[in-house]
Amino acid sequence: MPRKPKRKAPASPARHDPSPEPYPSHASPCSAQCLVVRDALLAFHGFPEEFAAFRVLRLGGLSPNRDPRPSSPTVLDGLVTTLLSQNTTDAISRRAFASLKAAFPSWDQVVDEEGKRLEDAIRCGGLAATKAARIRSMLRDVRERRGKICLEYLRELSVDEVKKELSRFKGIGPKTVACVLMFYLQKDDFPVDTHQILGQ
Repeated sequence: MPRKPKRKAPASPARHDPSPEPYPSHASPCSAQCLVVRDALLAFHGFPEEFAAFRVLRLGGLSPNRDPRPSSPTVLDGLVTTLLSQNTTDAISRRAFASLKAAFPSWDQVVDEEGKRLEDAIRCGGLAATKAARIRSMLRDVRERRGKICLEYLRELSVDEVKKELSRFKGIGPKTVACVLMFYLQKDDFPVDTHQILGQ
């Protein structure tokens, strides 16, 4: 039986200098066009009140009327808040987080408690069993690797390093990581809802 000739691999495209644009092969939207859209949306809708504290931090810690810098949430609080927001509304996830913190004043108590108190505390947010298991597993992993339950060291890392660190946790996907980067670390990243994109 005659052998089929091997196909030649397609020639690799010439390498160019790295572009500051995240999608250099797309002509638009460029960064400037995105800023125009952002400004138009802000002019029409106003700035969302729930993001005001993050905006103050982004602008250097002082609001226009020179109020003192607000206390920012810890990175870990932000990560757990974002995890709790999966498959529910922001209002409900905030209620679940407040209930969690009321039931467990410290993260060590969450790891050491073996009953269903954590699950009960976040039940109002939906998917309580799944989210409780993921939170406890994540906290345990952080304590075992770092010696204490704290993620503040992420503030000193690059965006790619933060993505690598957070992606190791089960249930923490690209959108959750991007939310933590943008809202809690004030890094240049943007969460995208892939389900909405695929559904269009």
